[in-house]
Amino acid sequence: MPKIIVLYTSLTGNTEEMAESITAGAKEAGAEVVAKEAFDASPEELLTYDGIIIGAYTWGDGELPDEFLDFYEDMDSLNLAGRKAAAFGSGDSSYPIFCASVDIIEEKLKALGAEIVAEGLKVEYSPSGDEKETCKALGRQVAEALQA
Repeated sequence: MPKIIVLYTSLTGNTEEMAESITAGAKEAGAEVVAKEAFDASPEELLTYDGIIIGAYTWGDGELPDEFLDFYEDMDSLNLAGRKAAAFGSGDSSYPIFCASVDIIEEKLKALGAEIVAEGLKVEYSPSGDEKETCKALGRQVAEALQA
């Protein structure tokens, strides 16, 4: 059974809601899934999972949240080759760069050798019912990529 971590940081609960739906989708597809907030994890933990799904909200004009920066920077020493990955996050389209954190995380995962198996998922504010289904689909997609 593939093991997936859904790691996230959330301020208002929007990204956490996305993480819950992504987790549910991955479980539906038969994966063993652990969901946790970034401040409760160490980057080295990522090495114990086959699949890595990381999410964060976008702060300000397109920055990662302060409480996620240490984790993000500490990932630099990891080799994620052979792992399947995806990124997700919430944001506000009134800013110049919508959900920039998703792109930043995805680029980091690629740079560390992970294979991106699903397009980065971006949601404005809190996920709607349809968007929660899209989140579930992301979780299923990563789980299915691990079983292929």
